[in-house]
Amino acid sequence: MKGKIGLEEHFSHPDTLGRSHEYCVEAKWGELRRRLMDVGDVRLKLMDQHEMEMMIISLNSPAIQAISDVPRAIEMAKQANDLLAEHVSKRSDRFRAFAALPLQDPEAAALEAHRCISDLGFVGALVNGFSQVGDEESAVYLDDGHYQGFWTEFVKLNRPFYLHPRDPISSRSRIYDGHPWLLGSAWAFGVETATHALRLMGSGLFDRHPDLQIIMGHHGEGLPFLIWRVDHRVATAPRGIKIKKTFQEYFHQNFYVTTSGSFRTQALINSISEIGSDRVLFSTDYPFEEISDAAKWFDAASIAENDREKIGRLNAIRLFKLAA
Repeated sequence: MKGKIGLEEHFSHPDTLGRSHEYCVEAKWGELRRRLMDVGDVRLKLMDQHEMEMMIISLNSPAIQAISDVPRAIEMAKQANDLLAEHVSKRSDRFRAFAALPLQDPEAAALEAHRCISDLGFVGALVNGFSQVGDEESAVYLDDGHYQGFWTEFVKLNRPFYLHPRDPISSRSRIYDGHPWLLGSAWAFGVETATHALRLMGSGLFDRHPDLQIIMGHHGEGLPFLIWRVDHRVATAPRGIKIKKTFQEYFHQNFYVTTSGSFRTQALINSISEIGSDRVLFSTDYPFEEISDAAKWFDAASIAENDREKIGRLNAIRLFKLAA
């Protein structure tokens, strides 16, 4: 279909580039590096070839969240966002941007979100999971009480928040010992991010901020398939949880999922069945995935044409307040 809009599409600042090296074999690193640094010719050529009208671009993972030095994280976020704003300004008809946020300091993160969205015209924020704060071995998740003020300020911007994956800290991931292939996007990304999302739901975040909208990639990291069982078992053994709605209700009312890096029609149909076609969005996960693979699959997927139009384009226009 024509006019597709993708919203899990990455670039890199030179100082965060190296963290993506581990996500590909050595023979492909040169091309991945070139594509991460390019926000122009290569992307536009591929977008044109596969009828992709717009990319919403974000900083690669884990980037800011892996900088435990707090002042450095704040400065690096500003540098990356300024660089992305410069790239986008050259082709604002084809590119938009998500803000990278230094959540090592919640107040600084709120200020940077306001700067990027209000001053630079970004359409939301994308954060790579937990943040390491002051210590390489720390892992602070977004349900932590220190973030209550951040969420209050972010909600005022009326923009979505993309919860993107990252690997767990090695000292906290013994289940992967001896099986490094389980790390990254093959498995650990999804487990980590789905758990993080459930923590947000279970923390009462959406009771306090019922209009907050969270986006998850990769068909919701498995939650469309598993969310009923979460509710079923938590109801049996709540273990102190106190929330006003079910996990399914939060998932249906406060979450969107994308097709990024998961080009499987059965998964797409399951996402539509669980969360509704109004809350599913096309994405590719470029350059870690090929635009051609995503576009060819999506254009031929056995779904209704009105759902294809919504998922491929119309939902993003509505959610991000884009010009139609």
